[in-house]
Amino acid sequence: MEFVISQEALKNELGFVQGIVERKNTIPVLANILIESIGENTIRITGTDLDVTIRCEAEAEIKTSGAMCISARKLFDIVRLLPDAQVKFRTDENDWVKVECGRYNSRLAGVGREQFPEVPAFKSAPLRLPSELFRNFIKHTAFAITQEQSRFTLSGAKFMLGSDGVRMVTTDGHRLAFIEKNDLGDAAPAEAIDVLIPKKTLSELTKLAETATGDIALGEDSNHIYFEVGSRLLVSRKLTGQFPNYEMVMPKNNDKTARFDAAEFNNALRRVSLMSDERTKAVKLEFKSGVIQIGASAAEEGEAIEEIATDYQGEDVVIGFNSQYLQEFFNVVREGAVAFEFKDGNAQGQLVPVVEESAYDYKYIVMPMRV
Repeated sequence: MEFVISQEALKNELGFVQGIVERKNTIPVLANILIESIGENTIRITGTDLDVTIRCEAEAEIKTSGAMCISARKLFDIVRLLPDAQVKFRTDENDWVKVECGRYNSRLAGVGREQFPEVPAFKSAPLRLPSELFRNFIKHTAFAITQEQSRFTLSGAKFMLGSDGVRMVTTDGHRLAFIEKNDLGDAAPAEAIDVLIPKKTLSELTKLAETATGDIALGEDSNHIYFEVGSRLLVSRKLTGQFPNYEMVMPKNNDKTARFDAAEFNNALRRVSLMSDERTKAVKLEFKSGVIQIGASAAEEGEAIEEIATDYQGEDVVIGFNSQYLQEFFNVVREGAVAFEFKDGNAQGQLVPVVEESAYDYKYIVMPMRV
């Protein structure tokens, strides 16, 4: 195989593909990407870890059709340091690949095309949703996915799309993030989708959607979900198992509400939580008439207290929370008013951005802890 491609075009596509390639893998060939010729002026670049696959296409001058399979990380490191010029690739003996750009020459070790695993065949992607919707959904929920690999069904997001709207839910058993959009207009699907999308897939979809301006097409088969973003395709194996009944967790009788400024609360929380216990990260929120007192203490280091203004006028209530869980919410909701809805010191709290008109319904539920 032999082709010529611009350094900028190749660098852009490699930036997407090399991100999913596992650097430490028990199957060595998965550290490589597959480059194939498609027609006379297109190459296809594919990378996979067997669970997630990304396939990109780029314009190139194909001199000799064929395929090559070379190290994803090494090629990306080389290409991003090359000058903005044409880059020439040519396969050599024993599947090695010659790379030339200006006065730069190198030879990269490759493997045979037959060693690269077969990737899932592309199924139809009949549904379409705005790329902005995916960016917002993932941004507002992904942080609540569990970090514990043993909790398999919680290591992704529950994604539901139907005629009544689209929603995404994540949880790690201690907190839950929920976002929904009801009015899809012409984008309302004829068939419903209800899948568990792995965390890694969400991360790669965010990268693909970041520069996209139009819609993202999606579809599914029995084992995979497909996302088509322009000329790029993301194929992911679904998570299997039973996601928790999230509707049971969402509070229905929180009769107390405190509204406050998100930025002011976040800044105070970050200062006070520096004095929280490193193991529990516990902070104490004391709701009083007109103020919320945020407090933290560590036996060997000291304590801190700060108050912020609120419209709360009810009885005094003290609730303990993991400060990290609160901070991750406010890292997303950085400004504007937020409503903290609660019942008492032993029930879960619910944080909701206060927005007059919003395209999304967003809720964040956090379980309390003893302080």
